[in-house]
Amino acid sequence: MAGEIPDLHAQERTGTGKGAARTARREGMVPGIVFGGDVDPLPIQIPFNELLKKLKAGRFKSTLFNLKVDGHEDVRVICRDVQRDIVKDLPTHLDLMRLRRTTKINIFVSVDFVNEEEAPGTKKGGVLTVVRNEIELLVTAGDIPESVTVDLSGMNIGDTITISQVELPAGVKPTIERDFVICNMSAPSSLQSDEDEDETEAGDVPTVGDDAEAGEE
Repeated sequence: MAGEIPDLHAQERTGTGKGAARTARREGMVPGIVFGGDVDPLPIQIPFNELLKKLKAGRFKSTLFNLKVDGHEDVRVICRDVQRDIVKDLPTHLDLMRLRRTTKINIFVSVDFVNEEEAPGTKKGGVLTVVRNEIELLVTAGDIPESVTVDLSGMNIGDTITISQVELPAGVKPTIERDFVICNMSAPSSLQSDEDEDETEAGDVPTVGDDAEAGEE
């Protein structure tokens, strides 16, 4: 079920319009608006440095937040837009949308790899390569899985696990339609080196060349 949802702290903003927004920016805040959910829009402001830190962390628009504003009940929100200064590329305004439990959203969910030690490939010295440690999924806001589990117990050297082999919770599906790779198991580097040497030696087998033909004449 749903994992821990990060908090997003904001303050209620007094006044609306361009003048109030400019005042908020001068005070080191980024003005914003919270809309949706069949209630009136709520003007807010978020400390510039805190918002910039979250934006730099990545995937701000695909992260579900628990919005906390003094004097108001906590509400789940997702960012729908971040307006930026066209010269400095810094945030100047953001739009947050309230979510019902039945709202469908795209969100990144972490991947848990289990039973690696039991995998035949691991026992042979194989090396697990994780291609994706998180997957973007289409889910309902009220049923966000904490993680997606990938069982490695049957994995051998040379095997690959794709998204079609992973059991997802009911009603959840990946946003990418193609059957993308989650992880693979490769041979240990020492074994790969031995194989390369064998191939090289096989390629050095002498053949009858011009000198032999010249000797027969």
